[in-house]
Amino acid sequence: MGIVETEAATGGGGRTAPAGEVEREPQPSDSLRTFGAVVQALREHAGLSRCELAAVVQYSKHTVESVELGRRMPDQAFVERAEEATGNTGALRRAARHLTRGEVGLAAWFRRWARLEREAVSLCTYECRLVPGLLQSEAYARAVFEGTIPLRTDEELEEQLAARMERQRMMRDRPKVPFSFIVEEHVFRRRFGDAEAMRGLVDHVLERSAPRNVTLQVVPLEAGLHACLDGPVQVLETPEGRRLGYAEGQKNGRLIADPKEVSVLCHRYETLRSQALNPNESRVLLERLRGEL
Repeated sequence: MGIVETEAATGGGGRTAPAGEVEREPQPSDSLRTFGAVVQALREHAGLSRCELAAVVQYSKHTVESVELGRRMPDQAFVERAEEATGNTGALRRAARHLTRGEVGLAAWFRRWARLEREAVSLCTYECRLVPGLLQSEAYARAVFEGTIPLRTDEELEEQLAARMERQRMMRDRPKVPFSFIVEEHVFRRRFGDAEAMRGLVDHVLERSAPRNVTLQVVPLEAGLHACLDGPVQVLETPEGRRLGYAEGQKNGRLIADPKEVSVLCHRYETLRSQALNPNESRVLLERLRGEL
């Protein structure tokens, strides 16, 4: 179960909360919000107010409200008592098995894809805007976060940076999973920092793409127009053999599950593979770009 077992917090009204009242989540996840909506719907169907449910489950009204709004991770006791209070349908017990915390430092719309990445048996990434997150050097990632609008606090920036570096561990920890990257040449030519920082980026990319399970192909400037000009895209395969896609834009991201749509994305990606430089040629190009710095 994804339910927190920790017991600590302060309830509403300034009183000391009963054991089991948990801390407010810093980054509510989609699963917490969905679980909370189910709790609210079952409570209302049972004809209970928040105060009445709070008395039954032995938590404060404030905690019940926080759970319903997806702001708190319920513990086992809350789930069991709320289940009994709302008719023993089994819905809360089943829903609680899928609860996950929000990942600090990851955009809300990216969290589900990030979880799928960690279980994928293959991952393909095309980028035309910036170096893919899994290949970014720490200095490059920091520069990206520092330049985003709205501006981040120092704490938020460090959280995002830590999340990105932690996400990169996936490539080191899963040496049998194929990772494929296709990146436009102009992405590596876009300057940030000084020449040393640029060389550090190229060195980092060359290092990360060196293992046998990682393939990096660069689309040269002279390649011209191609099938992936609609924007960056990622495609993965799940352990069950299902293929899913992900596309990201301004302040949003979309998980693509429709088999026909995913099939089109895969076809575009495979076509671009034939138009990009092969892995050896791509490394030679990156080494040449590094020498020009």
